[in-house]
Amino acid sequence: MDVTAFFQPPEILTAKRALCIQPHPDDNEIGMGGTVAALAARGCEMHYLTVTNGDLGQPAEPMEPAALAALRREEAIAAGSLLGAKEFHFFDEPDGSLSDVPALAGKIAELIRTVRPDVVFCPDPWARYEAHFDHVTTGRAAAQAFLSAGLAQYPRGTKTSPWQPSAIGFYFTQEPNVVVDVTETFEKKFTAMALHRSQLDEQTLGLYRVYFTMQCGQRAQGKGFALGEGFKVLSPLHLHCFAEAPIIGMQG
Repeated sequence: MDVTAFFQPPEILTAKRALCIQPHPDDNEIGMGGTVAALAARGCEMHYLTVTNGDLGQPAEPMEPAALAALRREEAIAAGSLLGAKEFHFFDEPDGSLSDVPALAGKIAELIRTVRPDVVFCPDPWARYEAHFDHVTTGRAAAQAFLSAGLAQYPRGTKTSPWQPSAIGFYFTQEPNVVVDVTETFEKKFTAMALHRSQLDEQTLGLYRVYFTMQCGQRAQGKGFALGEGFKVLSPLHLHCFAEAPIIGMQG
């Protein structure tokens, strides 16, 4: 038997439907905005899940938490829509509160079984020095949900039918094994980021532009395009009892 395929990341650019999971209302734009736009342009149906309401992300002028949460929801929908997202899902968990991976994984699995995406995206919970536990919890829960949504009785008491996405793509990763060409959508990423006015002022946007121009340029080197966003892409096989998962797609 040829086991070569076991050691390659699954395809993500041919996905017909994708679920992009973000801990806070601006993470998808910052982490993978160019890819959201690129996939949408290919005809992929893009869904957003925002796990927390973002009510701790206080702007320069303090707001009541409920008002800030409402504003950030509006910003998330506006930014995602500009990139081509069509459906928006919100769990409205309190910002900064996430810690229960199994409980959140069950909720995400129900959404996966309802949306039935080909690929799931989320922050990389194994990124070194990631100190925000909302990111760690969301990534770990999304990975568990991705792995288990195809089980008939997961989560317990479910009324939905099993569904197994073929790939999960972790953004904010230090070990990308897939780089998506965002040369044509890089500016759209920043237009969308700018719609998060409560969070990103001109100075911060300028800093991000310098940083992502550098990072995306580095990740595109040798790929035949100018700018790329990187992902750690794995299949269900890679996420359980698979010691070689860290090196999938890294050979050569």
